[in-house]
Amino acid sequence: MAGSLGPPALAAMALSALGSAMLFILGVVEKHALGLTPVVFLAAALFFVVTTMAYVEGNSVHPEQGGASTLARYGFDEFWSFVAGWAILLDYLIVMAIAVVAIPNYLSAFWGKAGDQPWELLIAAATMVFVCWSNVRGVNAARFGRVLRIGMAFLALCVAIIVVAVISEWHGQRVLDSIDIGRTPEWGDLLFAAVLAGVAATGIEAASGYAPELRVRRVALRRLVLFTDLAVIVVLVGVAVAATAAVPPVGGHSVLGGHYLEAPLLGAVSSFHPDWVKDVFRYLIGGVGALLLLHAVNGTMVGLSRVTYSLATNRQIPSLLGRLHSRRGTPFVAVALASLISFGLATTSDLELLAGIYAFGTMLVFGIAHVSVIAMRFREPTAERIYRVPLSIRVRGGSVPLPLVAGALLAAAGWISVIVLHSGARYVGLAWLLFGIVLYVVYRRGQDKPLRERFTIPATALQDAQEAEYGSILVPVFGSPLDDDIVGTAGRLASDEGEEGEGGAVIEALYVVEVPMSLPLDARIPEEQVERARAAVRRAKEVGEEYEGVVVATAMVRARSAGSAIVSEAKRRGVEAIVLGAEEPTRMRGGALLGGRGGPRDRTVGEMTRYVVEKAPCRVILTAAPAADGAGDKTPEPAPSA
Repeated sequence: MAGSLGPPALAAMALSALGSAMLFILGVVEKHALGLTPVVFLAAALFFVVTTMAYVEGNSVHPEQGGASTLARYGFDEFWSFVAGWAILLDYLIVMAIAVVAIPNYLSAFWGKAGDQPWELLIAAATMVFVCWSNVRGVNAARFGRVLRIGMAFLALCVAIIVVAVISEWHGQRVLDSIDIGRTPEWGDLLFAAVLAGVAATGIEAASGYAPELRVRRVALRRLVLFTDLAVIVVLVGVAVAATAAVPPVGGHSVLGGHYLEAPLLGAVSSFHPDWVKDVFRYLIGGVGALLLLHAVNGTMVGLSRVTYSLATNRQIPSLLGRLHSRRGTPFVAVALASLISFGLATTSDLELLAGIYAFGTMLVFGIAHVSVIAMRFREPTAERIYRVPLSIRVRGGSVPLPLVAGALLAAAGWISVIVLHSGARYVGLAWLLFGIVLYVVYRRGQDKPLRERFTIPATALQDAQEAEYGSILVPVFGSPLDDDIVGTAGRLASDEGEEGEGGAVIEALYVVEVPMSLPLDARIPEEQVERARAAVRRAKEVGEEYEGVVVATAMVRARSAGSAIVSEAKRRGVEAIVLGAEEPTRMRGGALLGGRGGPRDRTVGEMTRYVVEKAPCRVILTAAPAADGAGDKTPEPAPSA
């Protein structure tokens, strides 16, 4: 999608995810939590807020497609990146299946038979066909305007439901009388319900797939986070309170978790009086709910296609699965397969089984995401972050955000509880995870690639079924006038207009902040040096992305030596080439008396350049400034690789 997205697009995605989750998960949660449903959703809202902060910080450092998979790549390595990506693919398939089952049940507000067979399956099939066609065709920014309007309408409708329920349908005492913790609900059911409610945060994962297109200022981002938090309170907590108070559980059974399991909000407003109020709310919930679910399925498919694309371009799954449409540039193979699988899952109509599998993948993904953002605080402590999770403590050269520690522990506990308490999720989820790991290992070994290093192929390789010579290129920048030439060289190699006719690779612009031995590695860096580093990587991004099809990722790292840092980052990122400005050689002698070489040093390149050429795990391409006598530019030349 061309162009950039701002706060309205993010707000649209947040409201769509929240609303759709409440539309189909409320019934399953109340079936298990009974009268404690509002408490469970309050805990889910807090978890949602923490998870949102984690993704916002992580994507502010590396605004790339992939969501938790990208965070795990920079926090750990490619294996954990794959595990996160593979797990979220399962979630995307499940949430689409649940949503297409819920749509005909909400349409039953207009036509009572819509939720009956065979009409339910026919409507679900038509929904998946539309979503498949829409995503193969590609999305545009105008769609976010529609989604935002529908989301705001649903938010207003939620407020109206809360008001009416409090005024005329409040049965709070009956709800309290129904609670006998340990029996109604039982502890196992309560824990499982809490995990299910937590999956409402999955929309954050889909939204993070748009990170490369987002252009949001720091102030606007903070306001957006605040807006999302308020929406969470209204949609998750407020509606849960209103629905439970309007239709209280009786005798350990819930009407919303029984007869209205697949359309719980219709059940909540069906208790309203007088009849004309009930009818108005049924039509509004049926219409707005079905539209919101449709857009949620569409947005989820976008998220799935972007994660698949990210996995394919990083050689984590076979390239065929990420194959791009020759004209539309969309991953049509992934979209078509996902549509078929999701519809197949929808035919089971077993909402509780699907929700359990959904919770399995979600808790695993969120656990990895929280831990990855914490790890990034240590691996990239100087990286620019336009948003930082608050309440952090200093620990050994880095900082640990306490909310993310709590989020990681809750996600881990939730994942374990799903495995223990839900047999269907245990067998299906673990089988999916095992199959994915085997696929990853076999594919990587077949490509003669290690399991933990990054290897990238360009988009054109997914269109033409062939891989470019330079899938990813590391470009160290130093804030010097030569930076533009270096990045330009990399851009020509990477772009679709390069001489080889291949390209579209990822350029990784790296600025190394050298810390003297006299200071600890985590010592405070002068603000002017930090600003110089930021300016250098910003400029590199501007120059590199002038070339067609080129994406520039930026990073800043601390190190004792620039050469060793460049080599280390090249190994960690699995790049296929380094484009480096040749350092001027020194004429100082080595000092044989004190162990040096004694004679003059190398007269062609400096020590940093020599170190990179000798130690780099990939090809090194050296560039140099024009000669002082005006001899002209020195063309890039390949150097020996380690």
